Amino acid sequence: MSADTPADTEGKDFIRTRIEEDRAAGKLSSGVVTRFPPEPNGYLHIGHAKSICLNFGVAEEYGGTTFLRFDDTNPIKESEEYVRAIASDVEWLGFKWATLTHASDYFEELYKFAVDLISNDKAYVCSLTAEEIRAQRGTLTEPGVESPYRNRPVEESLDLFQKMRAGEFGDGEHVLRAKIDMSSPNINMRDPVLYRIRHISHQRTGDDWCIYPMYDFTHCICDALEGITHSLCTLEFEDHRPLYDWVLDNSNVNFHPPQIEFSRLGLEYTVMSKRLLNRLVDEGLVEGWDDARMPTIAGLRRRGVTPAAIRDFCARVGVTKQDNRIEMNLLEFCIRRDLEAKSPRGMGVLHPLLLTITNWDGGEVDMTGPWHAQNESLGTRTLPFGGSLYIEQEDFSLDPPKKWRRLAPGEMVRLRYGYIVRCDEVIQDDEGNVIELKCTYFPDSRSGEDTSGLKPNGVIHWVSAPSAVPAEIRVYNRLFRVPDPSAESFLDDINPDSLEVLEGYVEPAIADSPEMRFQFERTGYFCKDPEAPGVYNKTVSLREGF
Repeated sequence: MSADTPADTEGKDFIRTRIEEDRAAGKLSSGVVTRFPPEPNGYLHIGHAKSICLNFGVAEEYGGTTFLRFDDTNPIKESEEYVRAIASDVEWLGFKWATLTHASDYFEELYKFAVDLISNDKAYVCSLTAEEIRAQRGTLTEPGVESPYRNRPVEESLDLFQKMRAGEFGDGEHVLRAKIDMSSPNINMRDPVLYRIRHISHQRTGDDWCIYPMYDFTHCICDALEGITHSLCTLEFEDHRPLYDWVLDNSNVNFHPPQIEFSRLGLEYTVMSKRLLNRLVDEGLVEGWDDARMPTIAGLRRRGVTPAAIRDFCARVGVTKQDNRIEMNLLEFCIRRDLEAKSPRGMGVLHPLLLTITNWDGGEVDMTGPWHAQNESLGTRTLPFGGSLYIEQEDFSLDPPKKWRRLAPGEMVRLRYGYIVRCDEVIQDDEGNVIELKCTYFPDSRSGEDTSGLKPNGVIHWVSAPSAVPAEIRVYNRLFRVPDPSAESFLDDINPDSLEVLEGYVEPAIADSPEMRFQFERTGYFCKDPEAPGVYNKTVSLREGF
């Protein structure tokens, strides 16, 4: 695109508008290059999915490429487990990076850039403790205090920095700080730390290094070295942008990417902080990073959510400059919308109640039902039917309200794909709980062949008791009781009833099918747990249910 070509910005968000303007100005001769740079200190969550969809999405739209870069500069919290999990999640979401890199790939280059800053009197080795540095940082209304080491001779700082690298000092004895402005209104510019000493083995470089660069120093230089044309960050980095620019302006790099910030994705009834998610895992409040109640990509995948639903959700949320908390109902809408057309229908009973047909005189017979009434391509399945069935407890009432459309004493219902039955007798235990229904079936009322003329109350689902496959059914409710849990008191906000474990049954065709996701008719969408055979995780209800 030539420099005089007008930018096509109509209907585009501000990031795509910026890209269009850069193309029109002739600034993108090599195409759009973005990066997704997670720190491997935890699993990705749905907030990261927004960044993934944005970075990979805009690059794909404009014929560009995306780097997957791991910001592995803090080996205390990072591991190869997280590296593998992150790469797997990105691929599962449907994206492919052009190049996979690590910040640690550039440790030698970063060290040289730091040496150059010291040589140009733009950085110095400071011997204050972390607490002393923090105390001298100042506040939003008061300037900071210059370190007594700020005017250390360049040669002395160079010598100390070399000895820091050689491992001659302990953790915290020295740091490397940028020499900027201790009275800057932006606290991030008050001589920020660029390097610190950490005598800990790195998951990739082993013991080669004992000094590690800070993120604010690392990621801007990595962006420049990789030729990132648009460095897309969430809004918490907006105040760091002057430091991003300062490092590049004062380093010998050949390229200066622009940093552009967008709003983070917040979701109701959950938390997005890795620190808080780590606590949930470490303190055993959930079963792990892939617990289906977690907002992690791994948790959503285990719950049965598809990549398409997550991408649709991120697209609907859009790209803005204002942080907001999205309603959980929108995510659930996207999940239902994706599952509706392609999930086979089947019958599962979550709270079983025995129904005995007293006039049934045979064993089991085979009925036939479609896997999806509106999607004939999914075919049909065989449904065993006999004189002993399980129905849902909530489909029977001893004292039904007006307009009750299910089973009650003396009332009739149709068993889906089967016959009409009438409840003749109710068996209760010593505590008054209904434990069995004695019913009569009408042989001329078979579904599709009904000549009985009877008008049943409604239609209910069922499974044949002899063929029913036992199933552990996990029903997930909100992880937190409040839509906006506080970081300070989030443990108090946890919903103690976020998981219900039920012992139910599914029809044999569901258990035998290689498919993983199903709609249990009249109940909701469920998926087979990939880690636990015989376990079904509830993905989402059939309609907004909270």
